[in-house]
Amino acid sequence: MQNTVGDLPGFRPGEWVLDPDHSEVGFTVRHMMVSKVRGSFGVKSASLIATEDPLVFSLTATVDAASVNTNLEARDLHLRSAEFLDVENFPTIQFESKSASLSSDCYIVNGDLTIRGVTRSVDFKVEFGGFGPDTDGRYRAGASAVATINREDFGLTWNATIETGGLVVGKEVTILLELEGFLLED
Repeated sequence: MQNTVGDLPGFRPGEWVLDPDHSEVGFTVRHMMVSKVRGSFGVKSASLIATEDPLVFSLTATVDAASVNTNLEARDLHLRSAEFLDVENFPTIQFESKSASLSSDCYIVNGDLTIRGVTRSVDFKVEFGGFGPDTDGRYRAGASAVATINREDFGLTWNATIETGGLVVGKEVTILLELEGFLLED
């Protein structure tokens, strides 16, 4: 049964840690004005310190920028280069939460997203999948989140014009998160 917004049966305060083996940071971006390219990143770390109030917490996450994977090595090398992510100078992508609120159909988590050394405020729409014990006795939680950013706001401005006048790479990037973590026990 899906939780209603504001209703989180099984929620527990404490320190939560991301399980990278069961989590994914993905993205989509328009390519050649006709299709979307999908990719993913490896998560280095993420933790959440939750209070009794599910809207009051501290979340930090770090992604390995060099781990970008679109299933095409030439494109991945270009994305790692100085024309895009410049992983040599900016090896991580970071997020730090600032606030949370409820909308009519989901949670909204606002925070600072830093890509290529540029920090911008971003809102993620978050839907919780649930809470419960796993087979090893740890207490787990799952969530999905989505945000759309303008890549040029983060200094990712490389592009080329195609014959019809459109651009090779769209400006809007949708970030898609599938997250699973566990509660650290005292």
